[in-house]
Parts: sequence; C-alpha cells; structure tokens
Amino acid sequence: MDKKLTAVSADKPDISDWTSCKSTAQMLKKARIDQVETAFDRAAGMKPCPIGAKSACCKHCAMGPCRINAKDPYAKEGVCGATIDTIQSRNFARMVATGTAAHSSHGMNMLNLFKGVINGTIRDYTIKDTKKLIGVAQSLGIETEGRKVNAIAADVCKEMEKVFFAAEGEIPFAKRVPQKTLESWRQLDIVPRGAMLEVMELLQRTHAGMDQDYQHLSKQISRTALVDGWGGSMVATEISDILFGTPTPVHGEVDMGCLKEDHVNIIIHGHEPHLIESMVEAVNDRELVEMAESAGAKGINLVGMCCSGLEMLSRHGIPHAGNFMSTEAVLVTGAVDAFGVDVQCIQQGLVKVGKCYETKIFTTNHSCRIEGAEHIQFDDHTPRQCTDYIVKQAIDRFKNRSLKIEIPQNKSVGVHGFSHEYINYMLGGTFRGSYTPLNDNIINGRIRGVAGVVGCVNPRVKQDWLHIELVKELIKNDVLVLQTGCSQIALARAGLCTPEAAYFAGSGLREVCETVGMPPVLGMGACVDNTRILIAAAEMVKVGGLGESIADLPVAGAAPEWYSEKALAIGQYFVASGVYTVFGVTFPIIEETKFHKHIFKDTETQGLGKWGFTTDPHEMARLMIAHIDKKRAALGIDKARERTLANMADRREIKSA
Repeated sequence: MDKKLTAVSADKPDISDWTSCKSTAQMLKKARIDQVETAFDRAAGMKPCPIGAKSACCKHCAMGPCRINAKDPYAKEGVCGATIDTIQSRNFARMVATGTAAHSSHGMNMLNLFKGVINGTIRDYTIKDTKKLIGVAQSLGIETEGRKVNAIAADVCKEMEKVFFAAEGEIPFAKRVPQKTLESWRQLDIVPRGAMLEVMELLQRTHAGMDQDYQHLSKQISRTALVDGWGGSMVATEISDILFGTPTPVHGEVDMGCLKEDHVNIIIHGHEPHLIESMVEAVNDRELVEMAESAGAKGINLVGMCCSGLEMLSRHGIPHAGNFMSTEAVLVTGAVDAFGVDVQCIQQGLVKVGKCYETKIFTTNHSCRIEGAEHIQFDDHTPRQCTDYIVKQAIDRFKNRSLKIEIPQNKSVGVHGFSHEYINYMLGGTFRGSYTPLNDNIINGRIRGVAGVVGCVNPRVKQDWLHIELVKELIKNDVLVLQTGCSQIALARAGLCTPEAAYFAGSGLREVCETVGMPPVLGMGACVDNTRILIAAAEMVKVGGLGESIADLPVAGAAPEWYSEKALAIGQYFVASGVYTVFGVTFPIIEETKFHKHIFKDTETQGLGKWGFTTDPHEMARLMIAHIDKKRAALGIDKARERTLANMADRREIKSA
C-alpha cells in the first residue's frame, strides 16, 4: 500500500450513506481498512464553495475574481459592472461550451475513423450495418437507390463534416427535426451551423467586455448545445452503429460479480468504441488466450465500465462492472489485472488506487493522459498494437499476483441495447415497424408519457439512489423510461432492466410491457446515445396524434445525479429541443434571478422546453408527471378512453378513412 495516502479514520461518515451499490460499499469498507482514499472520502472532506456552486463568482479577468452574495445578488456588481445575470449566464455558457466540445471531439474522432475506413487507409474496421448507413443517408437527403455502399458512405461522410466545419447554413441533421420545432429555432435564430464555429462563438462572447445581455447570450448557449445533440453526439452514435452494428437487445450481466478470480481480468473505461472493438478481438485471439492459459489462467475476462462498458454491453453482451463512482472501488478487489481508459469521466485518483492494488492504469488517447499512468497510444491504423500490449501486461500481472483478492458476489442480469431502430421494430414488427403503437397507447392512457432519465452519478449524493427512487416512482405512474449512461447501470443493478420489472409498473404500462415483452426501462446506451432519445421524440411527432413539435409531447427528462459539463450541455440541448428537463444535486444558478427565471420559465413560452431542479427524487417525479399531465391536457388526451373491441364495421370505417 502507498503509505503516503491519507489514512481513512474511523469517524468518517457511514459508507451506507455514500452508495446504494452493495459491491461498491463492500469495496469502500475494504479500502477503509487498507487505508486507501477514494473520491467518496475526498468528497466527504471537501465542502463545495457555496459562491462557486451558484455561479456567483466571476474569474474571467484579472480585475477579479468578483464574488456576489447569493442572498442578495443584486446588491453588488463585478468591478466591470457585470450583474449577477451576466456572471451566471457566462459561467453557464462556458460549461455548455466545454461539454459540447467534449462530445464534438468524440464525434470528430468517429468521423475520422469512418473516413479512413471508406478510403481504405484503415483496414481493421469495416462497415457492418449497411441498412443503418442507408437509413442515415436517406435522412440526410442523399440518394441511395442503385448506388454502391462505399459511394453512399462517402457522401454521408461529406455531409457529416459540415456538422463540425460549416460556417453558414443549418446543421445537416436539422432535416430530422420536426418542422414546428425547427421553425421555433429559426424564429429565435438558434439553428446551429458547425460545432467549431458555435463553440468558438460562445466562448468569445463570454470574454471580459463581450456579451453582457443574458437573454442574448442564452440564444448562443442553446445554439451551441443543439450542435451537440443534433450534431457531434449524433454523428458519434450513427457512425458507431454503421461501423460496429446497431444494438439490438441482449442479456447482459452487471456488477462486480462479473470479475473472475481464476481469469485475467481486463477493464476498459471511457467512451470511444473503436478501442473496445479492438480489445474484443484481442481477448479472443487464440495466441493471447493460450498465453493466459500458460500463465495459469482459465481465460481472459473482458469487462466494461461507464460508457465504454455500455457500448460493449449493448453490442456484444460483455459484462459491465459498474458506473463512474465505482471505477476506483473495483480496483480494491485486487482482481483487476489491467485497466485501460480513453477519454472523459476518467478520475485521476485511479492511478493512486491502482498502485495500492498493483493494477496498472493505461491511457490510450492523446487527449487524456494521467500523471503516473502508462500511456500506450491507440492508433486507428494499427489498433492491435495497443490492445495486444494491454492484454500481455494484464497476463503478466495475473502471473505475478501477490495480494489477496476479494470479489463481491453481486450480479444482476438485464436486457440492454434498445436502439431507436429496434424500438421501431419491436413495436411494429418486421413489415410495419412504427412508433404508432407507442403513440396509440399514450393517447389511450395506458402509457401516461415518456421520461428520459440519464446522466452521471455524483459523490455529493448517495450513489444510484436518486436514479432508482425516481424511476420506481415514474414507472409506478405508467411513465415509460428511456435511459443512457451511468443511470442505466444504476437501474440495471437494481433489477429494473428486465421484463419482470414490469411488475413494479402501473397497470397500463405493465399491460404494454407484458404484451411486447419489454422492460419498463429501456437502456439505450452511452451518454452520447442520448441522440437516440432525440430521434425517438422526433419520430413520435412524425407518427402523429401527439402534437406538431417536440415541445407538445407528454415527455420529460432528468439527470438526477449529474456532475459534468457534458451533462449540462445534454440538458440544454434537450431544453432547446422542447423537453422539460430536471436536474438534481445542485444547479449553478441563484434562484429568482432574471437569468434563472429566463431558463426555468420564459423559454417554454418561446416554443422550447425549460429547466427544473430539485434534490428530492420523489419531488422530481412529481414535477415530471405534472408536466406530462399538462401536455396531455393540452392535447386533449387527459381523460382515459373507454376500451372497446372494434367490430368489422368499425374496421372498415377506419380503413376507408
């Protein structure tokens, strides 16, 4: 053990207050005995700055930092005269810009990979889903009839480049946006162009002496967020599906019980799927498997974490060890022989914890290195050089294990991999795939509405608890839940991602779930895959009967335990798309300021959605259900319809209509 680490004293808070995950709790207790510090300990020992938490501090120039009293925010201004609304909107803008940049960088990496596959310079990957390619091409207005796959792919690639580089016009995927929603964007002048331009424009507006009108700045905030949801993130999801296959439901195991003491255990954590796909090949390479067996192992056990893990789970059914706040705890098992990461949500503390348990941490992406970790650059042209090396290092560590291993014996099996395309097929069948059954069941009242519950976990609150309590309350009230990211793993560990979980749903939702054979919670993938939810919402509008824009739909969104700037960008693009979106834990705005009123109330009158906030999951559910009911009333479907069996005369009338 590294004796320089802070010893965890006995008077620390009870671990049961830190997490709802039994495996994580077990490992935190072991870490406490071993005197190994984790993010939970650091969170307990560090109080957030109350001024910074409310974005009442401006440090954008050397005249400051300027701090505003949250209790009386209009009593004081910054040195330059900046009001609390200017300061808050600038801080909010910078968070959205950074989150958008992170997702857009991911999308551009996928685009570069796609381009290399098309032109033949990258040979380790191929187009696996031509049907998805053709569907994407058609949605972009690209001719597909009678054309070769590579020619279609080249045109798709050229169109997608505009997502990042366009300096004028409208983002290509605006073609997927419901017409009324798009008209609202045009009236507000928030239709995005290219990601590079929008992020640059937003950041330069937050510079000292620049944009000082919170309403004007909020438009650019929305425009930038929209280039994330309908741009960079959408590109990442669509190309991942084209190259690696569009997910379809698979049974997958979740939790630390997926680790195997008699196997070489390798964990991959991050966000970019090309590292994962190469690792899947490497761990199944006969030569490497034989090398592991020669070292005394029964095989090589590949396990995922966070969003990389969700990519593996959705496409391959590969087990998943846990979400963001379990990444340090899983190392405490002593069973992890190699831990490879690429980008986003990577905690620096992994290196110290890994050192304590003799697990090497490998960084693989030039954008994310950690002091003390070994860097093995992943190259799309020669991916196996990186992944084979990690496997060999893991085998060497297995051969030289010296610490006692303790693996929690907790494991949940659920159904994952509900892409938009599969939901379309699941509801309508092979020859009539459609969202019509979903809309019909919302109209007739069996399903009250749809909620997207997504996002991270945060050590400032009890891990997973907010997600679990919120979703239980939603499905009990007949709200179908769509999930992505760490939230999906929280619900999977709680057993809510199985068809049997329909038992906990209200009678209407339960009836639909039992008829279709689906869970009341549909896991749709990684955090960039929130775009699947956007596409689903657009399809609900297209099918008809639930209004003309996304803002008309009886839907709501939530990120109960968010922590990152990416989450704020995601929330903002849902709000700008027309969805009421509620966050938990904290929100970086002082209540009752003009900027707060603007994004929590005024944007809804502009044809968009609006923000909401509460730290109580039951209140969060109440707010979301109240919004869904408000939208049902506006659509005239708030009263339950009597269920009648149609006779032949009724059917002829429907057919003739």
